[in-house]
Amino acid sequence: MRRPAPLPTPPEEAQSAPARPRRPSASRERADLRAGDAGAEQRMPDRVDEHSDPDAFDERESLEGLTARDVWKAARARRKRLRAEIRRFTQRSRRRRMVWLGTLGAVVLLIGGSVIAAYSPLFAVERITVAGASRLDAATVEAALSDQIGRPLALVDDSEVKAALLAFPLIETYALEAKPPHDLTVRIVERTPIGVIESDAGYTLVDAAGVALSTTEQVPDGQPILHVEGGPGSDVFEAAGLVVRSLPDELRAQLTEVTAGTLDDVTLKLSTGLTVVWGSSEDSVLKSVTLSSVLVAKPDARSIDVSSPQVPVVG
Repeated sequence: MRRPAPLPTPPEEAQSAPARPRRPSASRERADLRAGDAGAEQRMPDRVDEHSDPDAFDERESLEGLTARDVWKAARARRKRLRAEIRRFTQRSRRRRMVWLGTLGAVVLLIGGSVIAAYSPLFAVERITVAGASRLDAATVEAALSDQIGRPLALVDDSEVKAALLAFPLIETYALEAKPPHDLTVRIVERTPIGVIESDAGYTLVDAAGVALSTTEQVPDGQPILHVEGGPGSDVFEAAGLVVRSLPDELRAQLTEVTAGTLDDVTLKLSTGLTVVWGSSEDSVLKSVTLSSVLVAKPDARSIDVSSPQVPVVG
């Protein structure tokens, strides 16, 4: 069977339809690209000419002949210069830090050494001295504190010293003084007795605070007998004590009796038979001066009233 022949194209359509361009194949495109690359390579120079690019030429010339060892040496030299610059700029702060550290170390060493030495047997007590004792026997007080011998000065127990000194009523206050390396000084202040109080037990010596110092069967020499309303601890007793302590030594030695019923009628009797009406304890210093002046002017007076020191009355 025979295939029929194609239909003829109309002449109008053939003339009006534009011709379509043919797309090049992939192999043709690759060939064109290779040709372009080859042309570009032919146009690039084989080397850098020193007249066309001087900078590139100098860099290339400087890098020629360098080895890895040269590069390492250059880097090492650069690091050394950098460290030197850092040390130069930080030299003052490092010196200041070293001074502070040295000073701090010296202070710590000094304090630590002092503390260790103070608590060591190198500064143990070997001798105890009692200062300020007049009516007390200093050797007796030192013997009472003998248990502190051999103890480091820094470890002397103040409570133990106080307990030992309580056995001596005449001691009013005390203070400890450490004198390295081996001496301990105990400074005491003795109580000042103002007279004796008569009782069934005998005559008790007391100070201005009413503290009993000792008791004897006879009146101690140079101590007046106290007849004070209310006894030790009362306001009247305190006023009488202030009067006795304000007297000059020459009058205090002649005092034989103190009488006080109230705060305002303290009366004194001297060994010469003179009676002194003192009154209250106010202005006691001025009253003492007035009494001394009157005794110089009238030594034969039998009574003197200085309760008003500006206007004494002599009898």
